Amino acid sequence: MSEIEIRVRRFDAPESQALIRAALADLGQRYGGTGDDTPVDATEFAPPAGTFLVAYLDGQPVGCGGWRSHGDDGGTAELKRMYTAPVARGRGVARSVLAAVEESAREQGRKQIILECGDKQPEAIAMYTSAGYEQISNFGFYQDAPGCLSFGRVL
Repeated sequence: MSEIEIRVRRFDAPESQALIRAALADLGQRYGGTGDDTPVDATEFAPPAGTFLVAYLDGQPVGCGGWRSHGDDGGTAELKRMYTAPVARGRGVARSVLAAVEESAREQGRKQIILECGDKQPEAIAMYTSAGYEQISNFGFYQDAPGCLSFGRVL
């Protein structure tokens, strides 16, 4: 089995954007529309206010995820743009990215991490809950949308 390599990448880097487009296409198939209309600015994922990570298998980008600061207290990170390409699913890519995102946020002083997810993403929900995330009150762009689920955990 190939080793997963996680690298910090700019949110607007070509490999990051290719994975993000694939993630949005997947969400679009599940929910319709563009997949996710949440306002996102690439600068939000620049340290120390955030970080974006890309996972590689055999030198090929196969997954991504990042965090950006949330709220004014400086203690909360918001997980965004988690995705694993279909060819790499079931190989631990998402869990590796999630662990790296959490470690990065912790290193930048964040105490908790939160995320929005939809009810048509059972694999993501299962991964988050098995990783210790608990359902929290909805927040953010989709807080009032039907099917929105929010999760969080202490880092």
